[in-house]
Formats: sequence, structure tokens, C-alpha cells
Amino acid sequence: MPHPLVYDPVEASRERWIQQGWGDTAAGMAAVVSVMRAEQIFLSRAAAILRPLDLTFARYQVLGLLRPGWQLPLGQVGAGLWITPGTVTSSVDRLEAAELIRRVPHPDDGRTVLAEITPKGRKVFDKAVGELNAHLFSTLPLTEVELTQLVRLLNKIRAEAGDTVTDDD
Repeated sequence: MPHPLVYDPVEASRERWIQQGWGDTAAGMAAVVSVMRAEQIFLSRAAAILRPLDLTFARYQVLGLLRPGWQLPLGQVGAGLWITPGTVTSSVDRLEAAELIRRVPHPDDGRTVLAEITPKGRKVFDKAVGELNAHLFSTLPLTEVELTQLVRLLNKIRAEAGDTVTDDD
């Protein structure tokens, strides 16, 4: 684990933003940089948890999408996870080589290939969920109320960008 800095780089950047005359956007810059840093922290922690299972977060997501037993076209896998076609292909290739998913022909469209999870893939995914629940999702230093607030705030950003979001108010 890297040594913590002796200062807050986000706050230092915010102060520099204000000093440079960009005070009207300093709060937005600090928010974006903070969220980006939090993403780095989450991805790093998730990677460390998933590595022993020979999964990346993208591969974990593919397994999760297929977990209910669905057979999905590869393009739909990417669209459902916000990952690029190249990442889908790479993830599916690795998951198939590990016998965690298999490619199957589409019953009605010979040009389309479907992906489905294998029993081994379901076991690995379930183990990954247990590890992530125990060592990441349940360990966040926020209360249930704060987590709900965070999701609602981020939903506003996602909705403005065109994502479909559910507001549970």
C-alpha cells in the first residue's frame, strides 16, 4: 500500500484553482477529482480481491451479467456493462479459456454468438461475490444513509449524461 501523502492533493488543487481565478469551478473540479480518485481506490481494492480467483473486474462483471442463466449476444454483454467491444472479446476469451463461460450459436441467427455461464463459472462468481461483499462492499466507511445519499447524488450526474437511473424516492 502506498504511503499516504502529508497533504490533501484535492484540497491543494482546489486552492490553486481559486488562486488562478477559476473559483467558480473549483468545487466542481474537486468533486470530479475526488470521484476519480475514489474510483481508483475501489478498482484497486476490487482487483486485489478478485486476483486470486483469476478475475479482473470486467470479467467479474461479465460473469455477473450471465449469472441468472441468460444466454446473451456478445454485443449485449458490452452494452449491459458499459465496456468496449474489445474488452468484451478479451474478457469472454479469458473466461472461455478458464471454462467459466462458453460461446454457443444463436438458435435463430447464424451470425450471432451467445455467451452463457458454466456451472464452474457460477461457482467462481458466487465466490467472488462473497469475497467482495466481505472485503469491499461491507467495509466502506459510510453509513447506510450516506451510501444512499452518495448513490442519489451520482445518479443525478449519470442521468444528465443519459443513463437510465431509478430514483427510489
